[in-house]
Amino acid sequence: MELTLGPLAYHWTVERKREFYARIADEAPVGTVYLGEVICSKRAPFFEREMPQVIERLQRGGKRVVLCSLAEVMLKRERQATADLMESEGHEIEINNAAGLLARDGRAHRVGPFLNAYNEATIAWMADQGATHVCLPTEMPGEAVGIAAKAARDLDLGVEVQVFGRAPLAVSARCYHARAHGRTKDNCQFICEDDPDGMPLATRDKQPILRVNGIQTQSESYIELLAELPEMKALGITHARLLPQDVDMVAVAQVFDDVLNSGLDADDGRARLSEVCAGTAFSNGFWHGVAGYRHINRKAVAA
Repeated sequence: MELTLGPLAYHWTVERKREFYARIADEAPVGTVYLGEVICSKRAPFFEREMPQVIERLQRGGKRVVLCSLAEVMLKRERQATADLMESEGHEIEINNAAGLLARDGRAHRVGPFLNAYNEATIAWMADQGATHVCLPTEMPGEAVGIAAKAARDLDLGVEVQVFGRAPLAVSARCYHARAHGRTKDNCQFICEDDPDGMPLATRDKQPILRVNGIQTQSESYIELLAELPEMKALGITHARLLPQDVDMVAVAQVFDDVLNSGLDADDGRARLSEVCAGTAFSNGFWHGVAGYRHINRKAVAA
């Protein structure tokens, strides 16, 4: 099973992104890095000029680079940007919106988690459209993942599952970030840059419940599937995705690599991960078919 680094969902500064990917290139034990703006097309121009250098640095560090499309395509410029990306032949493409499938027109591509490959029929149809690899939706329970993974592997597709990071729950036409600060989507003034790990959202009795990232809703907790990695291997999952968060992602990747490849016990790995991600709860409920925010202790259940 190969570790991958998913696309950065947040609006970090150009300098921080450049330094982040330089460290990933040189230090992180991941084989594939997904690049590109997935959430908000208004953010994309900030980093466009840096992309060639970042891609070259990652490749020099031995990483495979996959370019990602937007998860939501509504405006003419977003359709054009998606169409332009689909014409790229120099890198693999991950498609996160049906507009990308139309523009790709049957050429090889990867399928991102926003396209909802929930069942065997959908995966078979995607393979017919040129898919070579599919990242399954984060909220799928392990039993369903196993069925989907078998269907994908029977078609010779790579199969990827998110194992770390906030769950990407939904995207909307509205920008929650802008609205929360009394601004409109068109005049947001990029307020999302103030929340590099998402804007906390609490219930009326002040309990943390979700994160807001521009037009995106995320989980409050970080998904953490260290103990589930052996089961994933057995199910035929080929790639385990780490989503970038506002923590030391090199350290996060090293923990997962040590559990996968160096015999580190999952509980010991979680203890190390808790130090890296201090202050943020972990969850694995989706995998176990219960409420997504919950964390199921497999050893306690077995006992």
